[in-house]
Amino acid sequence: RNLAQGSNTSAAPLRCQPSRSLPAARATKSAAMGKAAKAAAGKKKLPSAPLADKKKKAQKNPLFEKTPRNYRLGGDIQPKRDLTRFVRWPKYVRLQRMKKIMLMRLKMPPAINQFNMTIDKNQATSLLRLLKKYTPETAEAKKNRLMEMAQQKKDGQEVKTKKPQVIKYGLNHVTTLIENKAAKLVVIAHDVDPIEMVCWLPALCRKKDVPYCIIKGKGRLGMLVHKKAASCVALTTVRQEDKAELDKLADNFKAQFNDNAEVRRRWGGGIMGIKSQHVMQRREKAIQIEQAKKLGLQ
Repeated sequence: RNLAQGSNTSAAPLRCQPSRSLPAARATKSAAMGKAAKAAAGKKKLPSAPLADKKKKAQKNPLFEKTPRNYRLGGDIQPKRDLTRFVRWPKYVRLQRMKKIMLMRLKMPPAINQFNMTIDKNQATSLLRLLKKYTPETAEAKKNRLMEMAQQKKDGQEVKTKKPQVIKYGLNHVTTLIENKAAKLVVIAHDVDPIEMVCWLPALCRKKDVPYCIIKGKGRLGMLVHKKAASCVALTTVRQEDKAELDKLADNFKAQFNDNAEVRRRWGGGIMGIKSQHVMQRREKAIQIEQAKKLGLQ
C-alpha cells in the first residue's frame, strides 16, 4: 500500500496539465492564417491575354561570339570624341573671334553700323547674275584679242575695235565714276578691312544721287573681277536686253539705301553677353520691387 502510495506520489508530477498560454497561441495562429489568406486573395492570378505575343529568347549563334570592348587603362583604343571645346586655337582665329565679340559689345556709330544692313539672299542672287554677264576679260583672253588685232593690222585689214561693256573695279576708279555721275549702280562689300576705306562711299553716292547697295562678301565681288577680293564695283553701261533689269535693281536699292533715313541714324552694338543680360534684368527687377515698396509705404 505504501509502495502504491509512493508510486502515486511519484506519478503525480508526471500528469499533463493544460497550459494557460494555449488560447494565445491559437489566436496568433489564426491571425497568421488570416494574413496569408488576404495575401493570396490580393495576388489573384489573372488570365493571360489570348492574342499576346510571347517573347521569344534570341538564340545565340555559336559562330559569332560577343567581344565587348574594354575602354579602361591598357584596354581598347578610345573612340573619337569632339574636342573642339578644348582646342587651343591659332592666334588669328582667337583674334577674329575677340574682334567679333568686341564689335558686338561696343556702341557703333551709324557710319559704321550701316555696313551691317546688307541686301538679302534673293536680291544678291539677281544682282550677281547680272554682274556676271559683264565680268572683265581674263589676261589670256586679252592677249588673244590683241594678237588678233595685230594680225588684222599686218594683213592690211580694217581693225574694228569696240569699247567693251564690263564692270569697273578699284576704289579710286569707282570714286571717279561716282563723282562724274558715270556710274549707274555701285556695289560695296560689307567686310572691307579697314572699314575706313569705304565708310565714306555711301555718303558720296547719296550726294551724287548714284544708286548703291551693300552686299555680303568682298570675296564674291573679287571673283567677278578675277581677284581675291574687291572692296567695290560699279556698272556704267549695260546691253539693251539687261537695261530693264538694271533699272529695276537701281530703283529698289535707291529706296532701300539712298532714300532710307533710318540707315543714317541707327546706332549699332551695345549687345552684352548672356550673363550680363541676366545681371541687368535682376537689377531692374530689384529696383522695381524697391519702388513698389516705397509707393506702398507712402
